[in-house]
Amino acid sequence: MAKLRLRGKDLIDIGYPQNTSISIAMEVMLRHFKRESKDKVLSLLKEVLLDPEKFKGDGMYGKIAEALMGAKKTEARKLNATRAPFTIFGENEIEEGAKEQLFTALKLPISKAGALMPDGHSGYGLPIGGVLATANAVIPYGVGVDIGCRMCLSIYDINPSFIDGHKDKYTNILQTQTKFGAYEVHKSPNDHELFERDAFKNIPFLKKLKDKAFQQMGSSSGGNHFVEFGIVEVLEKDNQFKVPPGRYVGVLSHSGSRGLGANIAKQYTTLAMKQTPLPAAARHLAWLDLDTHDGQEYWIAMNLAGDYASACHHDIHKRIAKALGERPLAMVENHHNFAWKETINGEELIVHRKGATPAQENVLGIIPGSMTAPGYIVKGMGNAQSLNSAAHGAGRQMSRSQAKQSITQSELKKVLKDNGVTLLGAGLDEAPMAYKDIAKVMANQTELVTVVGTFLPKIVRMDRG
Repeated sequence: MAKLRLRGKDLIDIGYPQNTSISIAMEVMLRHFKRESKDKVLSLLKEVLLDPEKFKGDGMYGKIAEALMGAKKTEARKLNATRAPFTIFGENEIEEGAKEQLFTALKLPISKAGALMPDGHSGYGLPIGGVLATANAVIPYGVGVDIGCRMCLSIYDINPSFIDGHKDKYTNILQTQTKFGAYEVHKSPNDHELFERDAFKNIPFLKKLKDKAFQQMGSSSGGNHFVEFGIVEVLEKDNQFKVPPGRYVGVLSHSGSRGLGANIAKQYTTLAMKQTPLPAAARHLAWLDLDTHDGQEYWIAMNLAGDYASACHHDIHKRIAKALGERPLAMVENHHNFAWKETINGEELIVHRKGATPAQENVLGIIPGSMTAPGYIVKGMGNAQSLNSAAHGAGRQMSRSQAKQSITQSELKKVLKDNGVTLLGAGLDEAPMAYKDIAKVMANQTELVTVVGTFLPKIVRMDRG
């Protein structure tokens, strides 16, 4: 069948008003119905025109209906002259560029409050370690490219001496049961109930991403993502994960939503930048109003990506548990690239945590160090000044390019040997020296979290780098 030829005049002829509804309708139909007849396409568009309320929120036609019902105009947005209230933790350890990024975000007309965690460093849009509360709006780059990036720890009733005594076994488990980077996937991915979600059926953009998401299930991205065996030490007697104080074998993973999250971030950041144009310094902070079709669609997509990231971690941990022939005593996990609806000062706001750990009162989380430094199992203290947040790791003190230029392979091998760590994969950009001192980071957030346990890496698997 010939390719669809659709003109604005065709839509005007069937009654479409001469506004953005025409360009939006043409974009939707040419993308999804390019092999259909013009008569069929115009008939579908006529249905939407006659009763746009009926199609409000529809994955295919919702945006057209919104335009027909009089959506808000696209107009350049100005930054406020003053910043929303904020607090910076460990300010002396944070580079000026990261602070400036937070200060810019605090001037958005939608911003209500902000904070910067002690592991903070520069990123895109919000700084890494940045927390921002906004009114009825979500910033895709405030969530980040790796939506739902998270930590997951399984604790096993195995004597930690087994890691050294059976190093070959543990190394082989990581090499065979974990996959990293853009091209490594499991030969037989495990299915999951989330692939039956309505979002994958009703939102055309997500429908196209489903097959790749299925193929990547149970795998990890490159960069700073890892799966590692290590030694867990539980310090608190009456803890929420019900493991007695002592030393155990642990499996710790760090990864996110793979290609699914990256594509969602790209798509909706582009839409946000078109809908809320901002000055150059703030352009990556463009937002989507949650009263709009695109805002609601991103919210659904973001939550799907977060659930997918969680499912990937659970898949990884199940594979490792099966290879170990053991069941974990407990699992502790948390997101750190996400947005939540939370009540701040009596008002429901959208709280973005880009590289920040949720730390509401008594909520558990994991804050990793570098591949040779301890990580921490923590319990939130519900500090209002941090918007109930804490650091998500040690934080970088060198950019990736700086690390590659200034750290040698021999230096990396020495620090690994000195700390008794076996490394599988990873480039120089992930060397421990590229990261801040996790002890300093933790010292700068004693009012945010309580430490209930530690994790010391022993065998670390990462992408080849």
